[in-house]
Amino acid sequence: MCGIVGVLNLNREAVYRNELKVMAAQIQHRGPDGKGYYVKNNIGLAHRRLAILDVTEKGAQPMGSKNGDWVIVFNGCIYNFSELKHELKTKGHIFLSETDTEVICEGLAEYGVSFFERLNGMFAIAAWNTKEKKLYLSRDRFGIKPLYYWFNGKTVCFSSEIKAIIKHPDYKIDVDLSALNEYFTFQNIFSYNTLFKGVTMLPPANTVEIDENTTYVKHNSWWDYDFTNTDELMSFEFAKKETKRLFKQAVTRQMIADVPVGAYLSGGMDSGSITAVASEHVDRLSTFTCGFDMNSVTGREVNFDERRDAELMANHFKTEQFEQVMNAGDIRWSLPKLVYHLEDLRVGMSYPNYYISRLASKFVKVCLQGTGGDELFGGYPWRYYKVFDSLDKEEFFDQYYDFWQRLVPDSKKKELFTKEVYDNIDIKEPRKVFERVFTFNEKLKYDTPEQHINNSLYFEIKTFLPGLFLVGDKLAMAHGLEERFPFMDNDLVDFAMKVPVKHKLGNLEKEIQQIDENTEKKKKVYREYDDGKNVLRKAMMDFIPDEIINRKKQGFSAPDESWYRGENAKYVKELLMGEDAISTKYINKDYIHRIVKEHIEQNINHRLLIWSFMNFEWWCRIFLNGETV
Repeated sequence: MCGIVGVLNLNREAVYRNELKVMAAQIQHRGPDGKGYYVKNNIGLAHRRLAILDVTEKGAQPMGSKNGDWVIVFNGCIYNFSELKHELKTKGHIFLSETDTEVICEGLAEYGVSFFERLNGMFAIAAWNTKEKKLYLSRDRFGIKPLYYWFNGKTVCFSSEIKAIIKHPDYKIDVDLSALNEYFTFQNIFSYNTLFKGVTMLPPANTVEIDENTTYVKHNSWWDYDFTNTDELMSFEFAKKETKRLFKQAVTRQMIADVPVGAYLSGGMDSGSITAVASEHVDRLSTFTCGFDMNSVTGREVNFDERRDAELMANHFKTEQFEQVMNAGDIRWSLPKLVYHLEDLRVGMSYPNYYISRLASKFVKVCLQGTGGDELFGGYPWRYYKVFDSLDKEEFFDQYYDFWQRLVPDSKKKELFTKEVYDNIDIKEPRKVFERVFTFNEKLKYDTPEQHINNSLYFEIKTFLPGLFLVGDKLAMAHGLEERFPFMDNDLVDFAMKVPVKHKLGNLEKEIQQIDENTEKKKKVYREYDDGKNVLRKAMMDFIPDEIINRKKQGFSAPDESWYRGENAKYVKELLMGEDAISTKYINKDYIHRIVKEHIEQNINHRLLIWSFMNFEWWCRIFLNGETV
């Protein structure tokens, strides 16, 4: 809900209201229902409102505490705000609205910035202390809501989206080559850099304090995932019942809104379970499914269309079902718009997300999403079994880093980048960034298969999941739609981290028995696995049909491998191999041409890399060349 922007001049120069308005106008799609500004001397805060709770003017932002000490702008939703409000009332606080924003204001007045740690929800908050003359920026535990900042030594500029920051008159756009190296390694950025040089993403569960004496922005972390403290005595039956109870509680909490709430409905268990619980709270829940025209699709992608299973569940739960059917030509129309809104390039083929959120926004203002269940309950067993028999920390890092080089391995970077770029990057930096994800948590150990798997869960929930959140937020908010993630409820997450690996992966004991402990660094032949989320699957059995519970796991993806060879081959060549391609200043033209030709002519599947090439080409056109979309 909403978008925030702000400027603090540390040299005490005045912030000009018109400059702030220009910046905030860049994110008006995030808040079509209202706007507001607070400008006083060297601080300026701006807000674009998507009205979800208390849609009256009482919920307008920026909002101040009753004692006058705090002014905040806030993007997100706090699901435990009613309980916190009751507590604050007992301490004498008075409330004039039915918003969670006012609860944050009064909570800051009562407890200070430690109050952020008590919020169960998704948030990006900027809080100005009018007495101390300090700015605090804070982000939710899991990093669901984005918050970026730029600091040049005299000015701190922050926003929900980068496109507002780059409108500041002192910012000059340039490419961060280190981030570019990361992106073409992981199809993601594991550090908190962005492709925009100097623009940083605030890490999840962090609060930073900025005053006029600030010389650098220090990240103060107040929470982290912990899979090291599992309860090995927990019975499977208890794990199943408690997972079910906490899941129902989480979905119920996230139904809170004064506007219509719907749910995405794929053919899978996670979205189906959310729909099952949500439909108990709404007479006729609106559900939304994305399907694909499969007439020209071959190979494994023929099963990518999930409409049949989604329709089965929609009929089962008596929802009002809406479907978006995509064809190969839809990528050409959507890609420039997608890159403009995404800005911070992450993860895989996301244009279906753009279309399905556009569809949902025509009927509801809030949509429930199933993201998070895989990362918490072990939904990708084929990844974990690649490293679960590592002998030690070094081998674990070697094996897992090799797996997570999703696009171009370090050994091929000289072929990938132009000489100018290659000479100005640290080829070892992606490996260092990769290892820092683990070494950030001193509790991690690397001695047993269970520890290796929990380490994998920790890594993916710290890196891959935030990429999914970023895509979800940016592409939904492009249409003024708020996405919520019931699996990312504080209580459910805390419990899921305590569930032993043996309850999450159904074949774990069998796999451990297959390890030949007398054969050093034995190479195994890895098969396809479908034993993940075992306890979650059993917990959801009361909610959804058996044929969905037992359905083979598959991700949500368009059949682009086929389309890049068929109907979209011409577009791929025009965009990447044409004379007007400008990303070739950074990416070697011959390498791009070889990858495209191998995919189209030699049936080598380079769909992820081609997608990333196309994204970066449009990124260069929009943000470096100023092309409009």
